[in-house]
Amino acid sequence: MRTFFETVVAHAGRDPARIACSDSERMLTRSNLLSEAARLAARLPKAARTVGLLMPNSCDQAIAQLACVAAGRITVPLPTFFSPQQLEHIVRDAGIDLVLTGATDTDALPAGLPRMQATSNGAEAAIPAFEPGFGAIIYTSGSSGQPKGVRHESGQIGWSAAALARAIDATESDSYLSLLPLSLLLETICAIFVPALVGGRVHFDTAVAEAIGRGAPSGIAESFAQHRPTTGVLVPELLRLWVAELAALRRRAPDSLRFVAVGGAAVPVAVAEAAWQFGIPVHEGYGLSECCSVVALNRPGQRVGGTVGQPLPGLSVAIHDGEVHVDGPCVTDGYLSGGPSPRPWPTGDLGALDDQGRLTIFGRRDNLIVTALGRNISPEWVETTLLQDPSIAFCAVAAAEAGLAALIVATPQAAGWFASAGTDVVQARIAGLCAALPAYARPLRVEVINLADAKDAGLLTDNGRIRRRVARDLLATLSTPSPLSSEERTEP
Repeated sequence: MRTFFETVVAHAGRDPARIACSDSERMLTRSNLLSEAARLAARLPKAARTVGLLMPNSCDQAIAQLACVAAGRITVPLPTFFSPQQLEHIVRDAGIDLVLTGATDTDALPAGLPRMQATSNGAEAAIPAFEPGFGAIIYTSGSSGQPKGVRHESGQIGWSAAALARAIDATESDSYLSLLPLSLLLETICAIFVPALVGGRVHFDTAVAEAIGRGAPSGIAESFAQHRPTTGVLVPELLRLWVAELAALRRRAPDSLRFVAVGGAAVPVAVAEAAWQFGIPVHEGYGLSECCSVVALNRPGQRVGGTVGQPLPGLSVAIHDGEVHVDGPCVTDGYLSGGPSPRPWPTGDLGALDDQGRLTIFGRRDNLIVTALGRNISPEWVETTLLQDPSIAFCAVAAAEAGLAALIVATPQAAGWFASAGTDVVQARIAGLCAALPAYARPLRVEVINLADAKDAGLLTDNGRIRRRVARDLLATLSTPSPLSSEERTEP
């Protein structure tokens, strides 16, 4: 991280008045940002080795991260949308000594936990002496059980930021729009570390990011139109929403865009194609928290749809018994309170490499469904097909009596249609979507619930992923008769 910090200092020295970051409240030049970070680094208590970050997407986050880099602290991003119980678990599990907050404090933190605002009034501060030791502990909401802390304390973040910047040809002329919550490591790297490293600019759209964190995203098209960035990162759900907003508005994405990365789940082919038609330069990527969020990425001008591109240079990616294994500088040090990480890292994802080294991901190994007829099916394969329908917000596929069952979560706009349509009509719609799949991979039974009921049932994690155990339980309790028996189906 020393090289990263010295590069940030050099950018500020060369062009101190250039805008580095902005949000709805203020803009900070390179000099302002570095000075604020220096002032905060000087205020951090020596005993506060592990520092929680609890604040919305804003310039405060950039200040806090740079201060912790300079002061050699371990950061623990705390999602603003986590419950008090989740936050208490992380604070206790990670041994957080101090929490940095934004201008508005929160009552969600455990009582008595020391906290400090990331910004303060004061004179220009001298550039602090760099202290080694920066790292991060990353928690995700998880699909079941308590979240585990993933340790990146050996330079993974600095290496990943530099590798990603080279892969996407990032320069100081780039402007990044930050919409995903900064509690996601990928967003922190792309919104804070990459722009700071290359001397680019970032705008934090706090309102849209908070809406996404609450699970009620909106205004994506308007945000891109207003701020006209060159780059951004989204998850497939938000890409679908952006495409739908553009279609409703009869607009195209701003022509300022040159690169939009999409990851976190498979991108339906129809959604990606529609995005390109609306001027969104979509580039699929793949990664996981244990590998510092980015393993492979489609490069500008080299995208091949259906793949997640080639691994970042310096990483070794191999397929062992169908599973993706990763080795290199991005691999975690291990889980908190656990042993050292195995090398190479077994990702748990099923995939394949083509003759050009491009990676394709099929799904999670532990999600694999084995049917009564011995067919192996990755549910993500079927789910990605279903998610090409813009009326479906989320879906999960599970084993049924003699095949597959699909649980559909309708978008708010389509919930009325699904509620009024008969079983045969819904089944016919799903059958049409799955017509290109082999017969054994087409759902025999379809159940539909609305988004509010899905949330009430605990079907979705806080970052919008399906809890498969809950999906299986819901499918077991719902009893719509199958309109097509297994005897009426033929195997290919």
